Amino acid sequence: MQSEEKARRVIQFIECLKHTKGEFHGQPFKLLPWQEQIIRDVFGTVRDEDPTIRQYTTAYIEIPKKQGKSELGAAIALNMLCNDDEWRAEVYSCASDRQQAAIVFDVAVDMVKQSPALSKRIKIIPSTKRMVYQPTGSIYQVLSSEVATKHGLNVSACIFDELHTQPNRALYDVMTQGSGDARKQPLWFFLTTAGTDRNSICWEVHQKAIDILEGRKDDPRFYPVVFGLPDDADWTDEKNWYKANPSLDQTITIDKVRDAFRKAQETPADENMFRQLRLNQWVKQSVRWMPMDKWDECSGVVNEYELEGRPCYAGLDLSSTSDLTAMVLVFPPRDEEEQYIIVPHFWLPEETLQLRVRRDHVMYDKWERQGFIHTTEGNVVHYAAIEQFILQLGERFNIREIAYDRWNATMMVQTLEDDGFTMVPFGQGFRDMSPPTKELMRLVLERKLNHGGHPVLRWNMDNAFVRTDPAGNLKIDKEKSTEKVDGAVALVMALDRALKNANSGASVYDDRGFLII
Repeated sequence: MQSEEKARRVIQFIECLKHTKGEFHGQPFKLLPWQEQIIRDVFGTVRDEDPTIRQYTTAYIEIPKKQGKSELGAAIALNMLCNDDEWRAEVYSCASDRQQAAIVFDVAVDMVKQSPALSKRIKIIPSTKRMVYQPTGSIYQVLSSEVATKHGLNVSACIFDELHTQPNRALYDVMTQGSGDARKQPLWFFLTTAGTDRNSICWEVHQKAIDILEGRKDDPRFYPVVFGLPDDADWTDEKNWYKANPSLDQTITIDKVRDAFRKAQETPADENMFRQLRLNQWVKQSVRWMPMDKWDECSGVVNEYELEGRPCYAGLDLSSTSDLTAMVLVFPPRDEEEQYIIVPHFWLPEETLQLRVRRDHVMYDKWERQGFIHTTEGNVVHYAAIEQFILQLGERFNIREIAYDRWNATMMVQTLEDDGFTMVPFGQGFRDMSPPTKELMRLVLERKLNHGGHPVLRWNMDNAFVRTDPAGNLKIDKEKSTEKVDGAVALVMALDRALKNANSGASVYDDRGFLII
């Protein structure tokens, strides 16, 4: 629900401030369209159940350099200090070191000095990088990544500058885990450029923002904005520069970006700097493996009734007793015109489903209602229920083999063997994983695969990162893949068994049975 009154109050406060840098120094802070949209959304969106409280507690704004991040961050900090109706508010600027954290603070100081009304009410203490709004006893303080003394803060607002430079997640955890519980409507406002480390806290938050923007996750308290080019975009195309830089030709001229581009063409290091800082691309690290536009092109109609009795091969990723379990069936083509058909199944414990939705912000409950995830009774995966389900699958389909991770074998594997299934242990190293992983990519690119558009499998594929060894072999890397990839692993294992049995020579009796003469 939108409150024009609340949004307008913050916009009017900010636009009473003045710019602090360069040719804009002393001019009124007129919000640019993208800045005003963020302010309207963050401060004007209220909760349906209580319209006095903001909906969003976290805003993540990822944007290239020279777009006006510091000025916007300083204006928001002053608003939270003076204009948020919070008695004894505690507002903090955080960054990787004290000097970086002071950038937003110093801009705020200059804004205060240019405002007679604020100068009368705010006491600035330069030596400690602190200011006090005397009417309410509120403080604005600079913090850095030395977190030993930061516990016990009662945060009302935190302006986190350049999250991508954090050496670890320690300061992020201290500032976000329970530090604002005593406040009515605390706000964490992240302003950052893209980074280079895809194993960092910034990448984790960035990935959550992208997942929400693209509909893979839902968190009503998290507001994501990402200005930047995708990994596969043409970074040399000037038209794309405008897509990534909403303040281009306003806070920075196109000529300056062209100068930086010419330099970027000279060395790989300069190219990476240009793509990271000017186009907001995450560079230097591995990228998601599967091109999802190509994956989506393989989304045809799968009629399971037409598959009954047909030979197929399965991959089973049992995971842990409380995690996502996946089984994927691969039906090989019967002639050159047919595609590989994929039928996945997923299981989660019923009692922990809602907890996972709240904790992981993944739409397990929606997928469960739609029939894309099965639940088993209790708070751990009930292997007996899964075994019974697999038995029923075996009655419908001709499951020739089931591949499983040999390092995660359980009693269930022995039980399925006793039930008559052929269980094939499958290593997770480069030797076993590389051939079917490469073949899966080929099948997707050539559209020789039909996965039916299963949303959970798509989510798993989109999460998958791959690791490459010096010989050029590759495998899905569960460590780099920060979200679930169980379905992707199960698909690779099942495809391997289908490929290795492709020339084994299926019998006509597999489909029609014996004839008695």
